[in-house]
Amino acid sequence: MQIDNTVLAKLETLSHLRIDDSKKEEVMGQLTEILGYIDNLNELDTDALSASFSTLEGGTPLREDTPRKSTTIAADILSHAPESQDDFFIVPAIIE
Repeated sequence: MQIDNTVLAKLETLSHLRIDDSKKEEVMGQLTEILGYIDNLNELDTDALSASFSTLEGGTPLREDTPRKSTTIAADILSHAPESQDDFFIVPAIIE
């Protein structure tokens, strides 16, 4: 697909952007290149692939979602804070 002034004007309207007249030729060329790349992707035969295709064997590895019984998690996190008190971060006031 070739991007022309009509299509570019419509894209400007839809995106609420204004492209400077000196840049329009460059933008039309870039958009035409992008659409050419997408046309290359459309040539791939994906009919034999399922919608949930993954390159990982067995799918995405997951860890067990088990709660931890450690009582030191809050203390470990707060140990990295510049200031803390009663299991809370102390931060400078931003609203007076």
